[in-house]
Amino acid sequence: MKLLEMNHIKKEFDGLGVLKDISLAVEEGEIVSIIGPSGSGKSTMLRCATMLEEIDGGEILYMGKKAAWVENGKVMHPDKKEMKEIRSCFGLVFQNFNLFPHYSVLKNIADAPIHVQKRDKGEVYKEAMELLKKMGLEDKADAYPYQLSGGQCQRVAIARALALNPKILFFDEPTSALDPELTGEVLKVIKSLADLDITMVIVTHEMEFAKNISDRVIFMDKGVVALEGTPEEVFGADHTRMKEFLGKFHQN
Repeated sequence: MKLLEMNHIKKEFDGLGVLKDISLAVEEGEIVSIIGPSGSGKSTMLRCATMLEEIDGGEILYMGKKAAWVENGKVMHPDKKEMKEIRSCFGLVFQNFNLFPHYSVLKNIADAPIHVQKRDKGEVYKEAMELLKKMGLEDKADAYPYQLSGGQCQRVAIARALALNPKILFFDEPTSALDPELTGEVLKVIKSLADLDITMVIVTHEMEFAKNISDRVIFMDKGVVALEGTPEEVFGADHTRMKEFLGKFHQN
């Protein structure tokens, strides 16, 4: 079953085409990594998929329901009730954590399920503690974000996204704000989610990680999908631009 479909997506900033006719579908249980040079449109595509950016062309569907489409040059969305249902399909983990600094770790995780999804407080806090345990942070429930390392903050951000029980989880460069030694611990957590059959779309610059975790890899360049396939197909492709990109990676 297709959880997400993005058909012929276009996005411009100040007349500059950042996404040029992008189409992408993600099946239930699939792990898709999106790689490519800076400025290729990877994060913009994720922001369009999660409706943080308005599309300029094309359509976005979740579980077959239209979430955004363009009619006569105007972006359309379904009514409020349906939009709320669609939004509950996905969670997003940002590169810079986006935790509430004045909330404890536990409250950061429990806040949205209680106030947005109107779920039972006791049940939510119980689940939040279980998520913290899964992240190896059960002793940090009462701590505040400023008392945590970057890696711990990112693990809290992942727990917060999981607390909403999304069908699909998006990661926008989840390790780019971390020191190299903290990167490993976050990648380990994301790998452990793969064992839970959670559908994931991961924008990443960690090539080995993308190679090991993904069912499918998408290589973006200059606002288009330049290459798509299994990790073996993409990383082994005789594709000039892909080879240049990987070459620069190996030099760094």
